Amino acid sequence: MPELNFKGKEFVYNHHLAVPHRPLVPEAEKSIGNVRLDGNLIIQGDNLHALKALLPMYAGKVDCIFIDPPYNTGNEGWCYNDNVNSPVVQEWLKSNPIGIEDGLRHDKWCAMMWPRLRLLHELLGEAGSLWVTLDDNEMHRARGMLDSIFGEQNFIACCIWHKMDSPKNTAEHFSVDHDYVLIYAKNSEVWRMNLLPRTEEMLARYKNPDGDARGAWLLSDLAARNFYAQGMYPITTRIGKVIDGPPAGSYWRVSKDKFDQLDQDGRIWWGESGENRPGIKRFLSEVKDGVVAQTLWHWQDVGSTRNSKQALSETLGAGKGDELFVTPKPVGLIARILTLATTEHSIVLDSFAGSGTTAHAVLAANKQDGGDRKFILVECENYADTLTAERVRRVIQGYDFSGTQREELWRKSLTFTDLKKSNKLLDQIASIENLDAHRFDRIEKTVKEGILLVEGVKTITQRTEGLGGSFTYCTLGEAIDMDNLLTGQFLPSFEAFGNWLFHTATSEARPVVDVPEEIAGCGYLGESTVFHVWLIYRPELNFLTSREAALTLSRARSLAAAKSGKKHLVFAPAKFVSQGILEAENLPVEYAPLPWVLYRMERG
Repeated sequence: MPELNFKGKEFVYNHHLAVPHRPLVPEAEKSIGNVRLDGNLIIQGDNLHALKALLPMYAGKVDCIFIDPPYNTGNEGWCYNDNVNSPVVQEWLKSNPIGIEDGLRHDKWCAMMWPRLRLLHELLGEAGSLWVTLDDNEMHRARGMLDSIFGEQNFIACCIWHKMDSPKNTAEHFSVDHDYVLIYAKNSEVWRMNLLPRTEEMLARYKNPDGDARGAWLLSDLAARNFYAQGMYPITTRIGKVIDGPPAGSYWRVSKDKFDQLDQDGRIWWGESGENRPGIKRFLSEVKDGVVAQTLWHWQDVGSTRNSKQALSETLGAGKGDELFVTPKPVGLIARILTLATTEHSIVLDSFAGSGTTAHAVLAANKQDGGDRKFILVECENYADTLTAERVRRVIQGYDFSGTQREELWRKSLTFTDLKKSNKLLDQIASIENLDAHRFDRIEKTVKEGILLVEGVKTITQRTEGLGGSFTYCTLGEAIDMDNLLTGQFLPSFEAFGNWLFHTATSEARPVVDVPEEIAGCGYLGESTVFHVWLIYRPELNFLTSREAALTLSRARSLAAAKSGKKHLVFAPAKFVSQGILEAENLPVEYAPLPWVLYRMERG
């Protein structure tokens, strides 16, 4: 398979392995509801470090990942700085932030995305999927990276989101009205996409003109263009007219025997007169509960950038976030993804959280169907609290909106002919004002980029009720440095340390428990595929250097008696029992010394 190469790839290829583990530090005063790391999360910090911090609890557990990374247009002002220790990368940092004149901006974007995509792949469950929004700046490079990391066979589709509800007449060449939604599965043989619900318009197409007891039906053409060896036969209508065969270039889609069976069962429609070319009746009661999604997503169905910006202003207050988010993603776009990719119990991750649209969409989906989907947002910028989390707080608790409400009444692309008939335009505007002026405080008429727009404007104060829910706001703590652990410079909590040890030893996510079980002074980290995992640890240097922190024969006996069926892996600073004695007593206990680096060397 062809492989995407970019400058610096050799330095970032396995960089995600070198990223230190930094525990999540909850901040109760910025959260809503009880503080818990197994619920909704908003994390402020570098998303590379945040993804590494999530691995111990969420590796292989995330059902749906949506990311809206920098499009790398050259106008975003993002910086590359992953502390990759190489002369090439250090030279790059001198030219931050990335701009349009940076000849290596595409290489830097790939170097930034590669380790993040590697970690996202680890977090994704076997039946999970990744959804990425991009434009033409990096779309083809993203495909190359994702083919390498996820596997070319796990590419699902590239959808086109028609994001603009009007053309940009100032465009030099084309008005670019779309973005892409790139979709990969962790395992395409396992992942299954949901159907979309039928719209009212779709349902209205089902009729029952013949009063069939089976209910409303939709007429399906009997002819199809695909070759069918048994699809060439004459048909005699109810009034005796003979149809020699299907239309030229097509075939009947069922055999003669099958056709006769359908007709006998009242599933063939001949028209009210009985002389029409027959069609097959498809009953609404017998079709699937939804329809297969198409790859073209219209803004009328999933929202446009213009209406998403207006919705953000209504939630946060006029002007807030406008400069930061020129084109925020609409809730409808994420809602479409949630419909296709999640169940009521899914975990949804967004590591480029921005304005918090993903959390808004998750909360709205839960409100609609009573689900308990969970969201995890990561945002590195300072507005993670004041804007991203604040939006989620307001969506949960409700908010007052004071401002102007606009309703589009008429839109017309102006031509020179229109200008010559300006009186007709003015009469049309006057007619709209006469008809709708009573509903608004004023009618505004503007001409921008060749578009005449007539809008009704009304000053309103209204209360939007909250959707309910909760979340825990977190920052990233100090990195766990095993080499310095026993010096006491930084001693992580039992939970943070235990999470990291469990995942590092087993490559699995640690089961979340409210209160860790303790037996004979050993804290139970949980059960993996191979081990029962234990930790003898307190964040106290005196304890860690004492005899009390050692694995002893009596402790080994207690652990073996408490839980059976698997070997016991015990992390401890020391042990006062030899492996020979453990084996002589048939105790399935394996000692893992701290610091962990020593244990890795022993096992290697």
